[in-house]
Amino acid sequence: MPRYRDYHEELIDYLKDHDEAVAYLNAAWEESLNGDEESQQLFLLALRNVAEAQGGLGKLAKKVHIRREQLYRILSPRGNPGLRIIRALLVALGVSLRFA
Repeated sequence: MPRYRDYHEELIDYLKDHDEAVAYLNAAWEESLNGDEESQQLFLLALRNVAEAQGGLGKLAKKVHIRREQLYRILSPRGNPGLRIIRALLVALGVSLRFA
């Protein structure tokens, strides 16, 4: 057995827990409010990581009724999803967005 574990694998295991996934998305959302491009891409990466942990992008794409390739594009660093698709993704993941 290896003495270390890949960070991404560890993160995905961690995000299988719903409460941890919600906390992770909240932290990514807060960071995305900084306004710079890198911060904004962070939320899309967080969504992608949570989707992977919750069964994969293919499963999420089916729930949202879009092609898997389209979802990969949406959640890529160059992705620029609209509010409607973000809402659909969050609902499919079983999380909600709240404002304070």
